[in-house]
Amino acid sequence: MPSPGFGGRIGRDWRDSEPWWPPEPQAPAGAPNVVMIVLDDVGFAQLGCYGSDIATPHIDGLAAGGVRLANFHTTALCSPTRACLLTGRNHHRNGMGRVADLAVGFPGYWGKPPRENGYLSEMLREVGYATYAVGKWHLTPDDETNMAASRASWPLGRGFDRWYGFHGGETHQFVPALYHDNHSVRPPKELEDGYHLTEDLVDRVVTFVSDLRAVDQDRPFFLYFATGACHSPHQAPAQWIERYAGAFDAGWDVMRDSIHRRQLASGIIPAGTALSPRPAWVSAWDDLDPDGRRLAARFMECFAGFLSHTDDQIGRLLSFLDDLGEWDDTVVILVSDNGASAEGGAEGSINDIRMQNLDFPSRDEMVSRLADIGGPDTHNNYPWGWTMAGNTPFKRWKREVHEGGVADPCIISWPARLSGGGAGGVAGAIRHQYAHAIDVVPTVLELIGLSPPEVLDHVPQTHLDGTSFAYLLRPGAEAEPGRHLTQYFEMFGSRAIYHDGWKAVTFHPVGPIYGDGLDPNASFDDDRWELYHVAEDLSETRDLAESEPERVRQMVELWWSEAEANQVLPLDNRVLWALVHPRPDRRGQLDEARYFPGGAQVPEQMAVSVRNRSHRLRVVLELEAGLIPEGALLAQGLSLGGWSFHLLDGRLRYVHNLYGKEHYVVEAGLPAGTAGRHTAEMVFDKDPGGPGGRAELWWDGASLAGAEIPVFTPSKFNGVGVGLTCGYEWGPAIGPGYRAPFPFNGKILEAVVSATGPVHRDPLAELEAILSEQ
Repeated sequence: MPSPGFGGRIGRDWRDSEPWWPPEPQAPAGAPNVVMIVLDDVGFAQLGCYGSDIATPHIDGLAAGGVRLANFHTTALCSPTRACLLTGRNHHRNGMGRVADLAVGFPGYWGKPPRENGYLSEMLREVGYATYAVGKWHLTPDDETNMAASRASWPLGRGFDRWYGFHGGETHQFVPALYHDNHSVRPPKELEDGYHLTEDLVDRVVTFVSDLRAVDQDRPFFLYFATGACHSPHQAPAQWIERYAGAFDAGWDVMRDSIHRRQLASGIIPAGTALSPRPAWVSAWDDLDPDGRRLAARFMECFAGFLSHTDDQIGRLLSFLDDLGEWDDTVVILVSDNGASAEGGAEGSINDIRMQNLDFPSRDEMVSRLADIGGPDTHNNYPWGWTMAGNTPFKRWKREVHEGGVADPCIISWPARLSGGGAGGVAGAIRHQYAHAIDVVPTVLELIGLSPPEVLDHVPQTHLDGTSFAYLLRPGAEAEPGRHLTQYFEMFGSRAIYHDGWKAVTFHPVGPIYGDGLDPNASFDDDRWELYHVAEDLSETRDLAESEPERVRQMVELWWSEAEANQVLPLDNRVLWALVHPRPDRRGQLDEARYFPGGAQVPEQMAVSVRNRSHRLRVVLELEAGLIPEGALLAQGLSLGGWSFHLLDGRLRYVHNLYGKEHYVVEAGLPAGTAGRHTAEMVFDKDPGGPGGRAELWWDGASLAGAEIPVFTPSKFNGVGVGLTCGYEWGPAIGPGYRAPFPFNGKILEAVVSATGPVHRDPLAELEAILSEQ
């Protein structure tokens, strides 16, 4: 019998048969290209067109020709917001109640959206679009970001034809841990050749779209372009940072006041919107001493240079579309994923991974490295005074659900539809109706002329949670009532509910961070709810909870109803617990593994863990006569932290890089006549009573040298996704005296890492245990 759905006729042979082909997917007539640009950790007030004095001329131009949403909201964190942007469903319904790498064992927190929540890429490819993802993904659990893992939750497994970018929340901007489609790749240029990730990402967009147009001139495309900027590390080409030398010497209080005035003058916030007070835990700029101001200003110069450089590259992307002749027929939606980040703490950070190792840099150490900040050897993040300014006029920030964490820029451009500022166009318009990240998918579908699919790739689909804001793109829409009436929020136990112009919100700390006297282990039932009439008090400065207790009660009941309907429960604010209790590893405890020369990097969480425990590195190799042996044998990490076992100038060498703070080096010359087959080993014996141990080098069974490693990295080597490599380093170089990738000039026959001692409880686990017992 013919296959179901066959539209032809099948006879005994071709003479009495009629062929038929299934119709190819065809986009609706006139369907535009769609470009979604997702910035990272850019607060409401950090773009020029939202009041900032950071130069973002290309984004400002996008706003001048399009529509700015001034009441747009996200989830307060990156993976959850990205899940909302791509599916149109609430983040807990996507299993993305927090970032993918903090997944826990409940449906709202599993760390990967289910198939019944289709991605926009899947919806659009089904109707004939080409689909490309370029940049940050962060929608795959940590243990599935390696070359042995299923690619089901990677971009190509979720409707994208091509991908070039990185997993995880952040990466090094000069030597990123990159992936191309379904495999790991190193950057196409070296740091010394002027490489920068954002430039590379735009190059890749040009390649992908050019490849499409070389074959098909009419097929529309969907581009999901997610920059690493402006998440830490705030790394930019030096000349972009230098543009801002001295620009922030007046400090964050002055900056915040000036932003607020510009916002009022431009209409991006309603007249009468108050500036929320500076919280007690953020120092007044005038209270900082000269070194403190100099350091803080440098951190902000790096962030500003990073953002302006990103704007320049976005301009290059938009110019490419114009050069193609497709600018008028392209819908561009630019958003940020959450409020500005306070993860740099009170004074800023020169390496964010030091927080996980509970070894915070002193202010003096950071000042001594002032010139390094923003370059390849720092994982820098600015102090939270700048965060506060970046979220003007709101209170709090990323990871929290007051407006500072969830209010974000959103710009929509479609020249063919929105051009002109007169009665027939809305160019430059500002809209104050409430909107949320879940509204983007239904908006795009409406603009194209599509309905949400009931089935995708044979999988029945769940309902969308979002409400299209396409109506806001019409002339006169400023007078229309908002259509998104109710929205819940939850992030790490902090909760909020918006309903028809009112917002109830409560903050629950994840730890003793701010010194505000709140107990992170207190019952959630004891949390105090605040109440704001945000239709009139956008910046949450007039708490009406005491005067309207009945409204508070109704709003809290509504929050619980929404929470139960969206898989929010159980409430859990234990970030440290999630870090030290990852998803169970089906492999069990991995104490030994063989690694292969030239292979893909193995993410730190999937390699044999040697952190703070006795272990052995063993490499069987062949050296060529007449060559001075040189190059990496085994390595883990980069200049921001890790270790390297290598040969340099004919000497065997081991370097332990303590998150960029110290380099502990053990080295020795090789015996005469080194050509041929040999076994090189590094044996580390952990001091059971201290933070370090002794490293000893061996060559063909004979000890060559040994030395104390006073402190061995206890919790994590680096925070930018660079793992273990064999036969080369990822870069920048872990140790002094050479440049990555530092390939080995001999032959590696076998390379084995063996953990020989017990797993030592790291300080992060110790802290989590202490906090959970309080």
